[in-house]
Amino acid sequence: MKRYVLTGHTHPMMQLEECAAPTPGKGEVLIDVKAASLNYRDLIVAKRDSGITPLSDGAGVIRALGEGVTEYQVGDRVVIGFMPGWVEGEFSAAKQDTSLGGGEVNGVLAEQIVVNASGVTPIPDSMSFEDAATLPCAAVTAWSALFERRSLQPGETVLLLGTGGVSIFALQLAKIAGAKVIITSSSDEKLERARKLGADHLINYRHNPDWADDVLRLTQGIGADLAVDVAGPATLNSTMKAVRHGGRISLMGVLTGVEGNIDTVTILQKRITLQGIYVGSVAALKAVTQTGIKPWVDEVFAFEDAERAWHSLEEKNHFGKLVIKIQK
Repeated sequence: MKRYVLTGHTHPMMQLEECAAPTPGKGEVLIDVKAASLNYRDLIVAKRDSGITPLSDGAGVIRALGEGVTEYQVGDRVVIGFMPGWVEGEFSAAKQDTSLGGGEVNGVLAEQIVVNASGVTPIPDSMSFEDAATLPCAAVTAWSALFERRSLQPGETVLLLGTGGVSIFALQLAKIAGAKVIITSSSDEKLERARKLGADHLINYRHNPDWADDVLRLTQGIGADLAVDVAGPATLNSTMKAVRHGGRISLMGVLTGVEGNIDTVTILQKRITLQGIYVGSVAALKAVTQTGIKPWVDEVFAFEDAERAWHSLEEKNHFGKLVIKIQK
């Protein structure tokens, strides 16, 4: 079979190689990977790791069953969990260590992959492999940000930063849940596309750097009930200003780095609940597949053109998700 391996260099970022097809062991399934999608994490991994197959998000068809697997059949269409070892329950370091496409764990940018049968979930017949491949990281992260611990309620207002994969999934899921959505972007064109997906209020943060004031104005001075911050240190203080007293912030962003001056006084004075989000379980992935959501795929790249997909992600001109089609 063919698979990509990270080189640890910028040019080329990865190389395509031939290797022996994997064999499923006890409790495992062999999957013919049909499509994979990219996340910002993949840019970080490509600069940090080498010698592994990248990408965490993939969907395909079960080709073979390992001993003891009874819940699936050959030919079943499935999507693979970001952390196949986190099936359900509380998060742990051991579950985190099963994250695909990073560290020492091979990912899905290959024609075939073996994973535990408990680490996959079926996809509806109506969903394409390209759409399903966008779900494991971005959609599950959005689901966790909106519904873990204290679930978003109908009529509440959620603030979303940007129009990348997580934010667009959060927009779609929030509207399914009956919430109002305020979304920001530096592009009027992207904001109009967000409006077509149901966004109630649009803010161009390039035209208005004091966008938190706009959020307060749009909420009659109260603030958003929940904010999903995908950027991190450079935006977190403004996000705290934009949420209400007793509001919540789901933070998963490192787009602006990992260090910065954080206004902890505001967290205390407004009694803000700040929760870190690191994707989610296979159970959450299953829940997302059952919402009827239609992922927004911005562009699909050929398997042989995978490195161009990385550069497209770096340019940040996409809306929603970028996908690589691995095989028919």
